[in-house]
Amino acid sequence: MQFPTLNRVVAALALATVASAALAGDITVSAASSLTNAFKDIAQNYQVLHPDAKVALNFGASGALLQQIAKGAPVDVFASADQETMDQAQKQGLVAASERVDFVRNHLVLITPLDSKLVVKQLADLNRPAVARVAIGNPASVPVGRYTQQALEAAKLWPALQTKVISTQNVRQSLDYVARGEVDAGFVYATDAALMKDKVKVAMQVPLQAPILYPMARISASPHAAEAQRFMAYVQSPVAQTVLAHYGFGKP
Repeated sequence: MQFPTLNRVVAALALATVASAALAGDITVSAASSLTNAFKDIAQNYQVLHPDAKVALNFGASGALLQQIAKGAPVDVFASADQETMDQAQKQGLVAASERVDFVRNHLVLITPLDSKLVVKQLADLNRPAVARVAIGNPASVPVGRYTQQALEAAKLWPALQTKVISTQNVRQSLDYVARGEVDAGFVYATDAALMKDKVKVAMQVPLQAPILYPMARISASPHAAEAQRFMAYVQSPVAQTVLAHYGFGKP
């Protein structure tokens, strides 16, 4: 009796894995952390509408998600919190220009703990001695951090505040630090601040030179192109846009 060689067994297992991953209706969506709550609801509603579909969600800082995709992570749809990260994905050939679309708008805000007596009416107030720690997303990988850096540089405050900066890995970490009172203030999206009205308060909306528009795109290497496009179309539908609006997102 002949037994299959180890290579043949490995190959058979690999083919079985590929076949399983290629089931129609199964897609993976990597989305910015600020989309967590809205996309969970949208994916659930989508699966009810399309019983043949299954949507796996992966959340994180947009830059970190891009690195995962570039390294071969099996992702079908990418939703970024900024244009720059999607531009990088496009330059790397991971997405096509024709496949990307802006689907929501957000705002940058400065928040403080709900019980804080700190009054911040302008960004320059962060220079006061009463402010010791400010949570800011890492600009190298976190879009909210880049937006914050741009705003502080425009106000000529970026270098002066470096000794106060507590760097975070994503916007939700900044939100948590403020909610727990571990920092005096933090920069997050308006949608994130709205999730914890019982723990944080918005001190001010931060002025920016350009609007915060979220793009999404189908990954070019996705083996589930039709399903990815169907999900993206649903995200842009009035029903899904109502969900996004519920969480504070505006129309692009």
